[in-house]
Amino acid sequence: MEAALYLIPVTLGETPVEQVLPSYNHDVITAIRHFIVENIRSARRFLKKVDKSIDIDSLTFYELSEHTDVTQIGSYLAPLEKGEPMGVISEAGCPAVADPGADVVRMAQQKNLKVVPLVGPSSIIMAVMGSGFNGQSFAFNGYLPVKDNERASKIRQLENRAWNENQTQLFIEAPYRNLKMFNAILSSCRKDTRLCVAAGITCEEEFIHTHSISEWKKLPVPEINKVPAIFLIYRG
Repeated sequence: MEAALYLIPVTLGETPVEQVLPSYNHDVITAIRHFIVENIRSARRFLKKVDKSIDIDSLTFYELSEHTDVTQIGSYLAPLEKGEPMGVISEAGCPAVADPGADVVRMAQQKNLKVVPLVGPSSIIMAVMGSGFNGQSFAFNGYLPVKDNERASKIRQLENRAWNENQTQLFIEAPYRNLKMFNAILSSCRKDTRLCVAAGITCEEEFIHTHSISEWKKLPVPEINKVPAIFLIYRG
């Protein structure tokens, strides 16, 4: 197989591999012996999910998380520089998107090494698709501030951008704080602003619903506690 840094999407939740990943990914994954991963344990579990016959003990893993010393990352690409293919795996979804894998991709680009992103589930894109919001201009803002007043201020700032720039605004929260984020949005946004909650994408508990803020206030609170979710706001 061609020597390149292959960016390998991971299934979201317990979704079967064959439901969201093309067979080509299987062929690529089983040919790689060196993986840069966000979490070794979850990466091993994913690889076994892809193909039970993979000999996990014969593989080499390089851990790349938010705690990794960035000065160490350059050495991770040594096998690729010697002509061996390498893979990048995050804990869920697409590597290098809201993910520390972006650091090693940047280094590969700086070294003029080939980078190949593989097809797979992206909760960001799928959330935009399912929201009914502007899919031609949208911005992913990652995590918002944790402190209540700072979070509320940021939400209002993003809301203004949605209205003034006709741009869909996306952001996320740690799953165990989803309901706190949901309530913060309801209390911070104007009644005509529309909110889409996209949770558990591709999973059994998938929940993708769009309503105005005033409509959300009349509905039961969505069951999104501890479920990976994306919040999208857009003008009414």
